[in-house]
Amino acid sequence: MADSSRLFFALWPDDQTRLELVRLSQAIEAQGFRPVHPQNFHVTLVFLGQVDAASELLLKHSVLAISAKPFDLKFNQLSYWGKPKVLCLTCSYMPDEVKELVAELNSEVARCGLQTETRLYQPHITLARHVQYLPNLNIEPMVWRADSFCLVESCSEPGVVNYKVRQQWPFIKSIA
Repeated sequence: MADSSRLFFALWPDDQTRLELVRLSQAIEAQGFRPVHPQNFHVTLVFLGQVDAASELLLKHSVLAISAKPFDLKFNQLSYWGKPKVLCLTCSYMPDEVKELVAELNSEVARCGLQTETRLYQPHITLARHVQYLPNLNIEPMVWRADSFCLVESCSEPGVVNYKVRQQWPFIKSIA
């Protein structure tokens, strides 16, 4: 598709979260796996696929109506997904706030005339690709504080994929 980008909505880590993920990546690399580049760590909320420029603009305007509150995701499991052959961090519990955010994003995407995946949403952080098995590795639970979401572009180059944040929307801060 000419004049289009491969896009998805995601949570993007703050510096502290990225540092924790880098430490975990080093342990994974020590097990013989090739970890995801630290600049690519994210939690996908809604995958969009190829989106033309006009639809991207419409999406950016449409999601302004979303008013989510900050929430925590506790990643406490190391998981191996055989079909995509990835090693990832997953959550044994998913807070209502993330479910609501994903539902709102899917609703806005549908209003813009785009389709998304219909499979059950499971927050995860991909740590390594081209993996054949789940390593025996103890992990410490990691809390990801989500206070915004963003639109991210997947940029493929020979032998590598890089993710670039196109736009970010902060969550509504609750007044205590």
